[in-house]
Amino acid sequence: MKKKLNKISIDDTMPHQINSPDFKDTNMEMEPPFVNDYGVVIGDSQYSSDQSPLEQWSDEIDPAIMSGEEWIHPTNDIGWNTRENRELIENKKKPNASPFMHPTKDVSHGKD
Repeated sequence: MKKKLNKISIDDTMPHQINSPDFKDTNMEMEPPFVNDYGVVIGDSQYSSDQSPLEQWSDEIDPAIMSGEEWIHPTNDIGWNTRENRELIENKKKPNASPFMHPTKDVSHGKD
């Protein structure tokens, strides 16, 4: 069972990550960090928790315990910083038209 923590974004962005996407105007809400079933904080951008198997690694730990959705944050994951995933976010945004332009029609065509 996930325990939600305080939100760490500023204006739907992650300013502490230089290549992080801007979620504004995408209909995707930044989600707060959470604590997974192993007591590890996911999505706090610290990438280290005392309870993490990575911090207590030994030959007895099966790496498979760190797979699955409870190890991935939906909006603060390093995977969003890739070009392909940033494009997914950018494509969700509405076109940014000026107040005198139609977003999909060139109303000045043939007027000059």
